[in-house]
Amino acid sequence: MNNIAYISLGTNQGNRRRFLEVAINMLDGHQNIFISDFSSIYETEPIGYTEQPKFLNMVVKLKTSLTAFDLLAVTQNIENELGRTREIRWGPRTIDLDILLFNNENINSEQLIVPHPRMFERAFVMIPLLEINKELLSQYKLDVDSFQKDQGISLYIERK
Repeated sequence: MNNIAYISLGTNQGNRRRFLEVAINMLDGHQNIFISDFSSIYETEPIGYTEQPKFLNMVVKLKTSLTAFDLLAVTQNIENELGRTREIRWGPRTIDLDILLFNNENINSEQLIVPHPRMFERAFVMIPLLEINKELLSQYKLDVDSFQKDQGISLYIERK
């Protein structure tokens, strides 16, 4: 398992914490995936479509022998199995899994863009990501304080 990927997870429907746990277990239960680290869980205000419940968000770091596109298929399968529907852009969801980074690769296809195109704009992605990979601060010349202003993010469960 020589590939490193970072996956964001988000949910705002039903038992949010349980959806995160099940998605993580499904990822880690895959024979070609090993979760090596995970962030705290954060509660965040919705963006885009705001008439919906708050989200729980987190990021996991994993090692895998899968390609980025095979990993995408796994994440989409997990979303489908957990009842994800795509009716409203940025709308409510049982679970959302996004590949943020895959090694140091730049991927730009119809199916997948890595690094994730909007991750640098979103505190609910960057704060948990930086929690488990502080090297990104210098690699991408990031300012953590800029992510915390006016984006409605708060610590929900601190990682142990």
